Amino acid sequence: MALWQLMRAWGEQVFLALDQLANVLPPPLDGTVGYADETLSARCYRAHRDGKIFGRMFMPPIDWLFGLWQGPNHCRNAYIKEFERKNYPDEYRTGTPTFESRTKAANGKNGEGSRA
Repeated sequence: MALWQLMRAWGEQVFLALDQLANVLPPPLDGTVGYADETLSARCYRAHRDGKIFGRMFMPPIDWLFGLWQGPNHCRNAYIKEFERKNYPDEYRTGTPTFESRTKAANGKNGEGSRA
């Protein structure tokens, strides 16, 4: 992977981490708890769906802002993405833990029986 691709992936992860932090910081005064792995947009959709003030206040401006380049219904789509685990790294979407180095696997070395 090229350096610019690594930097872009890193930037996306930093933005996602800040988004998730922004989600858990507001206290659940209206009964809407922000979960640690949930984005603020998904929480806003849940709150709006349930008629909570948090969603009524924050979903419209977030939908408008992100809708400029992501299209309509950003918060609803973010809620759906939480179920699809779109923010998870590929490694965690497989459902099976891997205990071998991915570098070794990519080079065709499994660490077993590779004596010369």
